[in-house]
Amino acid sequence: MHRVSPPTRFRSRISRRRLMAGGAGVLGVWAAARLSPAALGLADPAPGETVVPFLDEIPDPGGREQVKWIDPQPWLTPTQHVFTVGHYTRPAEIDSAKYRLEIFGQFDKPTTLMLDQIKAMPRKELTATIECSGNGSNKNFMGAIGNATWVGTPLVGLLKDAGIQKSAVELAFYGTDTGQEKLAGQDVEQPFARTLPIGETSREDILLCYEMNGQPLQHGHGAPVRLVVPGWYGIAWVKWLTGIEARDRRLMTRFIARDYVTIRGEERDGKTLWRQTSVGPMNVKSITSRVVRRADGTYVVHGAAWTQGKVAKVEVRVDDAGWAQATLEQNQTPHTWTFWSYEWKAPAAGEHRIVSRATDERGRVQPTADDPEIKLKRTYWEAYAQYPRRVRIA
Repeated sequence: MHRVSPPTRFRSRISRRRLMAGGAGVLGVWAAARLSPAALGLADPAPGETVVPFLDEIPDPGGREQVKWIDPQPWLTPTQHVFTVGHYTRPAEIDSAKYRLEIFGQFDKPTTLMLDQIKAMPRKELTATIECSGNGSNKNFMGAIGNATWVGTPLVGLLKDAGIQKSAVELAFYGTDTGQEKLAGQDVEQPFARTLPIGETSREDILLCYEMNGQPLQHGHGAPVRLVVPGWYGIAWVKWLTGIEARDRRLMTRFIARDYVTIRGEERDGKTLWRQTSVGPMNVKSITSRVVRRADGTYVVHGAAWTQGKVAKVEVRVDDAGWAQATLEQNQTPHTWTFWSYEWKAPAAGEHRIVSRATDERGRVQPTADDPEIKLKRTYWEAYAQYPRRVRIA
């Protein structure tokens, strides 16, 4: 059996200036969320309020790490409720003292870093929403999403020190987890890998992350170091990161070219043009999570919305009425979810259909299931269609 893996490690040459530039992080949004939990997120019903059950309740995930939409949702998702997904066999826990991250390929100064060296680099804290690209593909898998605070060192500084060469067209990120694949009739062992185009890697918010929600990163979430790519689906957030390769040609391993590929058709001049695209940036999406009846008889519809970037607005439609704008919380930052509410006044008794749609700052509108971009999609990745809910008013 052949093994496909990064080449022999190189001696570290990261500059002393960057190693000495690390410092303590600020409390940031993490502290703000802890100081005012009632003002951030979907809180418990107030005294005199009752939750109206959905007729199409989302099944309980049964102990799996997922968000339960019917429950109160804080701005920051508790770590134990943030989903974890493995693609090959989950590796054994990695000894932090023995951890190594290899920087190789099209670099002027290839290097190998220990965890202490990574932590000594400039520290950045940010809050971002991570969503599994299969989230919403069926009603049993609706809570594979979470909003968390991540701490690490920005990737862009490391690339500057290593001297990425002009010949590089993408960066490949390798995990410690490996699996057997059959290539050209041969059984080979490959590490999990995903790539980012060079143009994306100049962002200041892509992190080599070692803390989550104020605590050291847990093994299930990719410790000692994982990649954090705000605005991209979780498949890009490579866990158990062991190598970064600058490449002068495209990498086409399983989880880039064969799995996590969306197949979609587009009608053009009476013909259907079919395309296969690798799952990458998040789509604009919303969900109706709860309906509450107030003591005065008013009903309030609650939900959440997210996208790559920021959500501009959320609208709600009840039955065949027109779209009405919901109220967004004001705590939204780029690449985080936002919670919304809509006052539903004097609804008639009987069964009703409620659906939300989000629009992001780029003008993208969450489509219906009958929209061609959803109807002509042949894979379950990137499930972002509007999701109607049903309730009965007594």
